[in-house]
Amino acid sequence: MSLSNEQMVQMFTTMTKIRQFETQLQAFFADGKIPGFVHLYLGEEAVASGACASLRDSDYITSTHRGHGHLIAKGGDMKQMMAEIFGRTTGYCKGKGGSMHIADVDLGILGANGIVGGGGPLANGAALAIKTRGEDNVAVCFFGDGASNQGTTQEALNLASAWQLPVVFVNENNGYGISCPTSKSMAITDIADRAAAYDMPGVVVDGNDVLAVYEAVAEGVKRARNGEGPSLIECKTYRWRGHFEGDACVYRDEDELQCWIDKDPLPRFEKRLVEEDILTAEQAEEIREKVKAELEEAVAFAMDSPLPVAADVTEDVYA
Repeated sequence: MSLSNEQMVQMFTTMTKIRQFETQLQAFFADGKIPGFVHLYLGEEAVASGACASLRDSDYITSTHRGHGHLIAKGGDMKQMMAEIFGRTTGYCKGKGGSMHIADVDLGILGANGIVGGGGPLANGAALAIKTRGEDNVAVCFFGDGASNQGTTQEALNLASAWQLPVVFVNENNGYGISCPTSKSMAITDIADRAAAYDMPGVVVDGNDVLAVYEAVAEGVKRARNGEGPSLIECKTYRWRGHFEGDACVYRDEDELQCWIDKDPLPRFEKRLVEEDILTAEQAEEIREKVKAELEEAVAFAMDSPLPVAADVTEDVYA
């Protein structure tokens, strides 16, 4: 799949937004300014950015507890996201959902999800609606290596194949389900091998290479739009932070972390863009400064927004 220079610069911008957003949240959580927990996407920016670059506004995604990157990549508004994380009424869920429950149906964002493996059935539901209406949209289900071992995920893969639904399952294999390494939680090395059991393509890509992610997901999206059914894309990546902020990470060593930091997807992509004369170092810095200003506006918006009041506790509650 060919990308224009403008599209590649936009992918770099998206990755930069995710990196700065998550870095800011890391600092806010350390200062005790955020209610509840946050699960940061630092180190995995290439997956969301590459995958969502192949989607239309009318396509759908389902996310995870580590979902900020997916939401930004799909076009989520950083002001409303920041306000939601701070528990303010101007947030996506009026401050009642927090970090793990941000949704924007108008953008095809069917919600981050605090339930491990909860996204597969939701993505299938969206895909079934697409097929029933005779549309050519697709649904993308982001899920982690831990979720790959959940029955809901395996059932979703099976049903998507049996009904030939337009779904692309994007597995973010960051090496750990909470504190358990994949080497101890599964007998196989590649989660994509499981695709064979459901008669769908299974592909493994370098999850720190945004263009490799884009190409693999774009091919899956193309198949889905053409009515050829689902695909499973496994992106090998790594989370720099713990399972959640506050996790001491005693289950992994610093050498392992440093090895992955050395494969940071942002400077890696920037270097390629500069070498191919798509972007200059000065333009890359301008992008970082512009994103920084946007993020500062988002923080100010959240800080200036009101907290929910007790009288509103039953509003927007459906069950």
